[in-house]
Amino acid sequence: MSTAIHDIGYRHYDGPRLGRAYVLRSLFVHNLRAAYGLGRPTKAKVMPFLLSAFMLVPAAGSIAVVALSKRPELLIGYSKYAVFLQVLIAIFLASQAPVLAARELRSHVVPLYFSRPVGRLDFVVAKYTALTTALFLLMAAPVTLLYVGALVTRDQTKSGVADQMGSNGGPGGGGGSKVLSVGEHTLHFLGGLVGCVVFALVLAGIGLVIAAFTPRRGFGVAAVMAVYMVTSATVLIVQGIGESTGNYGLAGWMGLFTPFNLVDIVQVKLLGADQAAAFIPTSSLGGPVAALLCVALVAGSITILAARFQKAGTS
Repeated sequence: MSTAIHDIGYRHYDGPRLGRAYVLRSLFVHNLRAAYGLGRPTKAKVMPFLLSAFMLVPAAGSIAVVALSKRPELLIGYSKYAVFLQVLIAIFLASQAPVLAARELRSHVVPLYFSRPVGRLDFVVAKYTALTTALFLLMAAPVTLLYVGALVTRDQTKSGVADQMGSNGGPGGGGGSKVLSVGEHTLHFLGGLVGCVVFALVLAGIGLVIAAFTPRRGFGVAAVMAVYMVTSATVLIVQGIGESTGNYGLAGWMGLFTPFNLVDIVQVKLLGADQAAAFIPTSSLGGPVAALLCVALVAGSITILAARFQKAGTS
């Protein structure tokens, strides 16, 4: 019996090594595309794009109302938009967080990622940044539409307010209407975008952590929605009790325990935005405490996710 060695053509790779930055960028793009169903079957695109379209409807309606009524105060506030549409944002988070956090865990392919020059922190940061970007785009698109609509209708509303003031015999006849300058609109718009960033960072961390511990997608969706509904309902109940007993301090501080109220406190206390939540702390410490809690949520989420994927990568 003779033996032979066959040359099957394997060759070493001698080309350029693209490095860690390329790996991070590739993971980020892959996960961002996955969050919107790109590169996946058609049914995976339905939910994210449908929710994105629904997010734009109130903004378009608000612009139309302002244009027809010539009352600029009817435009939805940039910083209030995410709080008003929080149910849609929560549904997006619940439906897409398991896509980013649980697919590799469910398929047991995390060790394959870590066999390449990518660390657990790189892996987590890429996913976290991708979901944060997806949420930011979801919220920033309607806020940008509001800004563009406000500038387009500004001349119409300006003439409408002037007519109201004239017909009512003086400056007080405009019913409190005020036409903001382009600079004021821009400052409010930029403040709204900063709020969108904070919302995205906080929500992405919460959603990914919950989804990472519920690998089955259906359970992950249910778990994220359950946490949102339970925390929101509990906070509303306690705030209602605080209001009925005159304990407005308790009602305000309870907002720290639900993500949308938490970020709204940061917007109002530190960014000078208009209040959207029913209650916020009246104390000057409310803003710094809320901001520190947001930072702790983001840092804690990254730490927990890194430990979770590290464990999956070694099992």
